[in-house]
Amino acid sequence: MTQSIATFAGGCFWCMVKPFDRYDGVQSVISGYTGGDIENPSYELVCTNTTGHREAVQITFDDNIISYEELLTIFWRQIDPTDAGGQFFDRGDSYKTAIYTHSEEQRLAAEKSKKELQASGKFNEPIATEILPAKVFYPAEEAHQAYYLKNPDHYHRYAIGSGREQFKKVNWGDEA
Repeated sequence: MTQSIATFAGGCFWCMVKPFDRYDGVQSVISGYTGGDIENPSYELVCTNTTGHREAVQITFDDNIISYEELLTIFWRQIDPTDAGGQFFDRGDSYKTAIYTHSEEQRLAAEKSKKELQASGKFNEPIATEILPAKVFYPAEEAHQAYYLKNPDHYHRYAIGSGREQFKKVNWGDEA
């Protein structure tokens, strides 16, 4: 078994766990914070948009079963890649999207997928999602882990109320 790591910031991390959790080869999806320079940030601190950190998920996967490219496709279908100011009703730096790459191979794959999405004509605006080198990833507090399983009713209301689910349905249909 080959273990690899992928890290994606897609706005609220609650909404970024479930889409990856359901795939064979995904061993874990951890909610957390990355991109900033403050050690061991808390949810409350990250929400101030002063830490440089973004809410993100770190995925451990077996690349013999699911490829990094497949994870990129899943990622793009969970977000509004044209929104440079956050995601849906979550605004600010901590909710901006990013692909954090752990190797040159990941960086090249991420750049290729971004160019392909832009060229697809799916979106009229430029793709705003950044591709950045991975930094230290800090797992979020336990209450935020697997939130969709721990608080399914609240998770469902949030995913719909934020506009994320409608956006996915309109832009990706059954592919999301």
